[in-house]
Amino acid sequence: MATASRTDRDTGPHTNRAPNPTTDKAPWIRPAVTLVVTATFFLPLYLVLANVFKPGKDISAHPASFPWPPTFDNISAALDRPDRLFWNGLINSVTITLLSIVVLTVVSAMLGHYLSRSRSRFARIALLVLLAGLMIPPQVILVPVTEVLRLTGMMTTIQGIVAFNVGYYVPFGVFVFSGFIRTIPLELEESAQLDGAGRWRTFWHVVFPLLRPATASVLIFLGVWIWNDFLNPLIILGPAGGTTVTVGVYRAIGEHQSDYGQVFGLMFLAALPVLIFYLALQKHFVKGLTGGAVKG
Repeated sequence: MATASRTDRDTGPHTNRAPNPTTDKAPWIRPAVTLVVTATFFLPLYLVLANVFKPGKDISAHPASFPWPPTFDNISAALDRPDRLFWNGLINSVTITLLSIVVLTVVSAMLGHYLSRSRSRFARIALLVLLAGLMIPPQVILVPVTEVLRLTGMMTTIQGIVAFNVGYYVPFGVFVFSGFIRTIPLELEESAQLDGAGRWRTFWHVVFPLLRPATASVLIFLGVWIWNDFLNPLIILGPAGGTTVTVGVYRAIGEHQSDYGQVFGLMFLAALPVLIFYLALQKHFVKGLTGGAVKG
């Protein structure tokens, strides 16, 4: 009986649990830390949402008060501006973001497939060079990029900002796709080639359909980054090349006047499309990021 009781105690559900004196003596620590971190991230979101539906005169007087009764005047004012600041910025942002992420997805997937399947020294060096590009901030290379765009005649154009986005963000796409492609069995491509498919057809009909989670991750990350970009469109497009939604929020604040109601309305409208875009693809998001961590 003593042996059986000792065995039951040794094989109980808590035998492998390492003692944690901090949490055992104060179990409220982790919930408290979670609450503080959540409140820290939620506070800016609450301020934006609260002031969007609040009259302009109440924003400066009581910025943290709850909007009651709520009003949609700020959103209407942002949509009905005579200069069409939001609508022009929305058209430019949608055009730049869609063109950039489509080109980036195609180029990154093809280049990631080549680098992950190749065993040559050149492919390894090229992958290291591309990954090194992830560590360079875009502000560092902005001046030489503007000189190159000016020499090629693409400064203050949509093509110029798209070319910049493709050149700067392609290392991230290659990093995600190459890691995910390593989890796809090589036998699938070999079987397709034995059936008479060429490399081009093998990639687009066999490999690329399996990259759906990685494609969703690349689209979400790059779509959000490009949509929220402020400095690069401000410098590359310039006043003559139009504006984006993020630059439009900046230009809505004048030197001698600032309608904070319209500013918060523009901020809300600028964040709404990318939020809808994320919710539409979020089910593939985590799977695409963690897929490349299974097999190195």
